[in-house]
Formats: sequence, structure tokens, C-alpha cells
Amino acid sequence: MQVTSTYKYARISPFKAREVTREIQGLPVSSALDIVAFSPKKAAVLIAKTLKSAVANAENNNDLRVEKLVVKEATIGEGPTFKRFQPKARGSAGPILKRTSHIRIVLTDEIEIKTREARKPLRKKEAAKKTAAPKANKEAEVAAPAIETPEAEKSE
Repeated sequence: MQVTSTYKYARISPFKAREVTREIQGLPVSSALDIVAFSPKKAAVLIAKTLKSAVANAENNNDLRVEKLVVKEATIGEGPTFKRFQPKARGSAGPILKRTSHIRIVLTDEIEIKTREARKPLRKKEAAKKTAAPKANKEAEVAAPAIETPEAEKSE
């Protein structure tokens, strides 16, 4: 089941906010909250607020377990732009665009969370393949000392 939360008219440029949302997509909610909590950006605070709201919606409205939730989608859309003007030289004016954004986060429990234990069997198979090749080399090394070298003759 999917749960959404939207923060409309956030006073931050969508370009700046997208940088943070790219980091949390596809992660479990606990990991996403950790990343957002330790990010020094203003957008991280706004995204954390939206993410916590989505988690609360999942818990209270849909009776979902927080441990199984994954950030399926975190998108930033453009909101309306406030147009202001700053006085410039010789009676002219320079435009100032104050951009806003709409933050939308979708959580789901349908995507399986990949943990380290789930990934270990793949690594064991790869490790078995890599170790199989050096074993053959060791057998060749064992056969190699049968050839006498001049150094071995001197030591006798």
C-alpha cells in the first residue's frame, strides 16, 4: 500500500531541494530519516518534516508498520514564483524571483528492504569463484619446486 505526504509552497528553490531528495529515494524510512537529520541543508529540514508526516499517515490512517516502509518516490515540483523588484542605478529596477516548491513523498511497504544478510549469499558465491582460481595456482606452485635450481645445489 502506498502512502503520500505533500508539503506545498515550501520557500526553497526546487533545484536546491532536489539535491536532498535524490539521496533518500529507495531507502528504508529509518535510513532516510538519518540522512536527512544529519544533512546541513535547509531543504533537509523541510523534507524531514514531510517524511515524518508520511510516516504518521502510514501508521495512523493505514495501520502499516514503520519498519517495513520504504521511500518509493521523493519528488520536488515547482510552485508559484514570487516576483519582486530591487531598485537599481539611474531609476531602473532589477527583478528578483523568489521560488517555491511542492515536496511530495510516497512511502510503500510493497518493496522489499535489502539488508546485508540478504546480500551475503551473492558475495559468498563470488568469493567461492575467486578462491577457486588461486587454488589451482597453488597446486602448480607445489609442483614447481621439483625443478632443481642452482641455489639449491650450492646449499647442499
